[in-house]
Amino acid sequence: MTVAASRSGLTFAALALALILIYTGISAGEKLTWLMEVTPVIIIVPLLLATRSRYPLTTLLYVLIFFHAIILMVGGMYTYAKVPIGFDVQAWLGLSRNPYDKLGHFFQGLVPALAVREILLRGGYVHGRKMLAFVVCCIALAISAVYELIEWWAALALGQGADDFLGTQGDPWDTQSDMFCALLGALTTVLVLGRWHQRQLTHLRAADKRGSGDY
Repeated sequence: MTVAASRSGLTFAALALALILIYTGISAGEKLTWLMEVTPVIIIVPLLLATRSRYPLTTLLYVLIFFHAIILMVGGMYTYAKVPIGFDVQAWLGLSRNPYDKLGHFFQGLVPALAVREILLRGGYVHGRKMLAFVVCCIALAISAVYELIEWWAALALGQGADDFLGTQGDPWDTQSDMFCALLGALTTVLVLGRWHQRQLTHLRAADKRGSGDY
């Protein structure tokens, strides 16, 4: 993929996300919950567009950010505990609760871990595969912990009205299982996506040196 094609693809993806954002915002039953859930999308997507020339990311990271954004917006529209496809999965697997929230937390570990890995490698901040994996997982868990703190603050501020945002579904271990899912996402980045990501980083560095090219 050429740099020009990649930028066009990013613009198209951003437009698609904007349309989905508008649709989910109009369709959302709980507007405040929707706004809290989609705030990361509202912040991150314009930031990626603004930095696409100065600091382009790998295609893999852009694609995963795109799907993560959709997960957040759908979760905000229905509230995580009420996403229809989650009920289907719950019935298929015989689960006691709607698992869509856990998919969101898995991506909350997967995507930040990949972004952290990319920044650390491109900046040369960490050396050694084992140390890189350790630092990536630690930062991903830290991000997950901060999000759990945000949920706690929302619960204190909104009281009973925070139930839709929290999506605990009566699970006393919801916070712990959320962070475990984030850890699984981070481990997936390190153990499964690492080589694929490394190849894309190599092509991206080559494209930077040439001023154009494939990645």
